[in-house]
Amino acid sequence: MTGSESQTQLLEPVEAFLHYLAAERRQSPHTCSAYRRDLTRLMDWLSSQVPPLTRWDQLMVADVRRYAATLNREGLSGRSIARALSAIRRFFDYLIREHRLGSNPALDVRAPRSGRRLPVAADADQLAHLFDTSPEGPLDVRDLAMFELFYSSGLRLSELTGLDLRDLDLKAAEVRVLGKGSRERLLPVGRKAQAALRDWLGQRPALAANGEPALFVSQRGSRLSTRSVQQRLDRWGQRCGADQHLHPHLLRHSFASHLLESSGDLRAVQELLGHADIATTQVYTHLDFQHLAQVYDRAHPRARRRSPTEPAAQGDPDAP
Repeated sequence: MTGSESQTQLLEPVEAFLHYLAAERRQSPHTCSAYRRDLTRLMDWLSSQVPPLTRWDQLMVADVRRYAATLNREGLSGRSIARALSAIRRFFDYLIREHRLGSNPALDVRAPRSGRRLPVAADADQLAHLFDTSPEGPLDVRDLAMFELFYSSGLRLSELTGLDLRDLDLKAAEVRVLGKGSRERLLPVGRKAQAALRDWLGQRPALAANGEPALFVSQRGSRLSTRSVQQRLDRWGQRCGADQHLHPHLLRHSFASHLLESSGDLRAVQELLGHADIATTQVYTHLDFQHLAQVYDRAHPRARRRSPTEPAAQGDPDAP
């Protein structure tokens, strides 16, 4: 069998699986692209083996373990390896459902653990300073409206760029968002974001192409891309002298962290963020604990260090 024939035997089920995800499961193009990338990488690895594996039913548990180890040696994080293994498991589940395979060799293979990175939150006062900057033209008016809405409602980047005019109701101070898994949620829009959005809606007709439904449009009049939003936010931060790199996730993380810090209501933050599993939201409790620990270290007489001239607190057992 030639190399091209073996690749075709591997590729045909993958293409069928991707069609199933898009047509039947209604997965987003971004999700399908991620599955394609992970499965293509696996196919390339199978073809590089000696002898090469040319059919999916040849893949054994030991092969999947070796593949995970290869990804680890190549420097992929435990999280990235876990995502790749999840894609493989779901692909094999599909093959079993289609009676092309009898068992799932990736079922019990786990990725190596890696430390979970806590989301970074910006300081609330710094964000207020950045967003109180006066816009210098229609594009700045648009950008400020986007950034205020990001921070006000905790949107994902794809959710923001996917917004249409009809999704925004300024009279009710709310916006309708289509999130992951095509789940809709209704989010409040804060006072500052409302004002910025009204300013943008006054400028939008001069930029938007006829019939364009997108809330945020580019200079060409079409829907603004996710990459453009990232670049504009980065540029805004540099221009305003931000002391950290500004990116969309930073605003979403800041929204969640500041809200949890003030309210302590984890379930409400979960609903607002659109997390299907509250375990995903619980990472913000670590941030909240860090804040509480800092307050404790500064305020508690048994935690903070006194300067030599500072009087001891009443009842302090360390007092002379």
